[in-house]
Amino acid sequence: MFTGIIEELGTIGTMDRRPDSMRLTVFADTVLAGTRTGDSIAVNGVCLTVTAMTDASFCADVMHETIRRSSFKDIRSGSRVNLERAVQMGGRMGGHIVSGHIDGTGTISRIDKDGIAQVYHIGAAPELLEYIVEKGSVAIDGISLTVVAVTNREFSVSVIPHTLGNTTLTEKQTGTCVNLETDIVGKYVKKFTGPMREKAAPFHGICFWKTGFNHTVRIGVFIHGTY
Repeated sequence: MFTGIIEELGTIGTMDRRPDSMRLTVFADTVLAGTRTGDSIAVNGVCLTVTAMTDASFCADVMHETIRRSSFKDIRSGSRVNLERAVQMGGRMGGHIVSGHIDGTGTISRIDKDGIAQVYHIGAAPELLEYIVEKGSVAIDGISLTVVAVTNREFSVSVIPHTLGNTTLTEKQTGTCVNLETDIVGKYVKKFTGPMREKAAPFHGICFWKTGFNHTVRIGVFIHGTY
């Protein structure tokens, strides 16, 4: 699990493309401290398992499913990437709960200036927008950000100078593909309440009336002519 607070920017080294996977070498510094083989590191929001390490880099295998769902299909040697180690229990949760399992990608459609901040408008598929709500959280290339607005075609986030200066967002331009992970809490809420919504009868209205001792107020909810 991650928080979406980027620890450092790394650089993609070699990319060994194989028939069944791709092996990445990522040059880094901060995230190597305390990391061992088998630990998880989020690379542009994608949770990867460290398979080998040196004093200046780590290697990780990327499966075809990850490549299909993420912007890794466009990544190149020399690309800078956002890096974050898995959160430690008892540590601060500075962003929000990020699993590192990418839901899909979005495309930056517009970048506006708003005071000291920059507002990124990102187009995304309806099945992703369904889980993105105003003032909710979303991870873009692994960065925890607050949603400013949502339409039926895109959403927007406002990014402060500190985040711009410490992530790859400052390098992004209109038309750039980014990794998206929606809020996992929203996914579970929909999963558990979906069957309830499907079985629920249409809501027709509410009626208030007084009855009993001390004029106790009772509320009736009318559904299909009953309450």
